[in-house]
Amino acid sequence: MKIAQVTPLYEAVPPKLYGGTERVVAHLTDALVDLGHDVTLFASAEAQTRARLIPVRDQAIRLDPAPLKSDLASHMTMLSEVLRRADDFDVIHFHTDMIHFPFFQRIANKTLTTLHGRLDMKDLPDVYERWPEFGLVSISDDQRRPLAGANWKATVHHGMPAEQYQFADTSEGYLAFLGRISPEKRPDRAIEIATKLGKRLKMAAKVDAADKTYFETKIKPMIDGNPLIDFIGEIGDHQKSAFLGGADALLFPIDWPEPFGLVMIEAMACGTPVVAFRCGSTTEVIEDGATGFLVDTLEQAVAAAGRAPLLDREAIRARFELRFSATAMARRYLDVYGDLLARRPYAETALEELVTPIRPLSEDRTFAVG
Repeated sequence: MKIAQVTPLYEAVPPKLYGGTERVVAHLTDALVDLGHDVTLFASAEAQTRARLIPVRDQAIRLDPAPLKSDLASHMTMLSEVLRRADDFDVIHFHTDMIHFPFFQRIANKTLTTLHGRLDMKDLPDVYERWPEFGLVSISDDQRRPLAGANWKATVHHGMPAEQYQFADTSEGYLAFLGRISPEKRPDRAIEIATKLGKRLKMAAKVDAADKTYFETKIKPMIDGNPLIDFIGEIGDHQKSAFLGGADALLFPIDWPEPFGLVMIEAMACGTPVVAFRCGSTTEVIEDGATGFLVDTLEQAVAAAGRAPLLDREAIRARFELRFSATAMARRYLDVYGDLLARRPYAETALEELVTPIRPLSEDRTFAVG
């Protein structure tokens, strides 16, 4: 099958440091290639991929040192290039929210759009009502609740290469927080949990410009003078195995409708349990009492973090491999692509190229192994 993957241009593919969507696109693209498909990636020039790369910007936007740049202009340039080559592909898979809808309306039936962000924003319903012909994929069932009537084709949970993260059979006795410093990620809760337990907390986190005031006024005072807190800052993929694998537990104390939460499965890949607040996608990702604990209060979180070392780290890694490998994710997307092709009268040739048999599928499916 000839597949185009169209990524946002904010981060490299995969990201050099923090970044979720572009990381997932990188893993999906390579897994599809490994399964024998002809894949083209539209991304910035520094992308590392086993697919054919069409570079549409010299480098990703966030780490570009240019003082003045336009994310809208760069994405429009990319979409123009994708549209110019549209006849080359059986499926065009977008990860760019809804910006492509006006350009690709004529060929919407050969596109698929995975939505990676939160969907409870005021202006979104009008867009999905105006362009209902675009098939959508959610990354968790919870993510789609604000747009329940949209044209959902499937839920496909994220996956990562099983070999990318090293399993650690023992921890080094600390707690971990990995992600972004922002009010909805609740790093203040992580600090409180560790402090109440009297346990060391390592924080590897990015501070966006928009969250700098929050960091300076709320989080930094909680870190300064607290000997239990070790603020490391932003880290890359090559540092995550050691960081996550050494932890008794990853703290995921969110306070928002998290669409997925990639860091949870990164921890599971290392055998590290996750203590997560019951919010957004966490109930779909974490198996309570098996791969971590789901909690509703700070007191429950403290108790769960104390019990986390009792969980079986080998079993956690095994559940990751079964549910959240990049290959598992790619096979689930191939089912969705196959369904898309089956609804087009000219799809016979492309259908024959599928490496896995196509099963009859319903309009709305959830791909999650319980």
